[in-house]
Amino acid sequence: MARRIGRLARLPVSMRSFRAEALSAFVGHVVENRPAEACRIYEEISDRYPIRLTRDLDQVGRWLRYQARGSERYGLLASSGAYRLRAEGLHVKAKIDAPTWFLNDRVDVRSSFYCEEVGTEFDVQGLELDWAGVCWDADFRYGNGIWNSWRFHGTRWQQVNTAEGRLYLKNAYRVILTRARQGMIVYVPKGADEDPTRPPAYYDQTYEFLKQCGLRELA
Repeated sequence: MARRIGRLARLPVSMRSFRAEALSAFVGHVVENRPAEACRIYEEISDRYPIRLTRDLDQVGRWLRYQARGSERYGLLASSGAYRLRAEGLHVKAKIDAPTWFLNDRVDVRSSFYCEEVGTEFDVQGLELDWAGVCWDADFRYGNGIWNSWRFHGTRWQQVNTAEGRLYLKNAYRVILTRARQGMIVYVPKGADEDPTRPPAYYDQTYEFLKQCGLRELA
């Protein structure tokens, strides 16, 4: 953890502050359904804070490894309610060992570097990575012009009807979208026609909305 703090200290304070404030504003516009404002903010920071968008999980790991320099840290993040990412090989219910995940080196399969174990908003609250792969599930999905909140219970999704529950889920995504100091890549699964718990319709509008917010597809 000391190395992480040391790297952060070497970044000029004004630049750290600018990135943090601009990223917070951008993410706020995204989760509050203000795509035009999000796009405007992202155009201002895109040269200094890259954010890419993909539907290929393998691309996420490759992009993170390419971006990271020296001891810069990277890893995968998802909301704690992203249960259907399990079909993609990401098990949010399998809690990480945070010190191992954040501090161990690249040869440790339990470390964030391996991009096998995924951190949730509970694991990363108040902590940072240099680069993050944010994995977006159908718990917070865009449809019919608004954000919709869902939780997976048993064998199906159930809509979150309480204001408190919807706010909690929105803030979970706000947390995981603001954990990277240098940049991030957002992964939205394609879904599967044969799986009623993750049809493409649960993901496609979210992907298109994020493009409206200015995120650029990874070639």
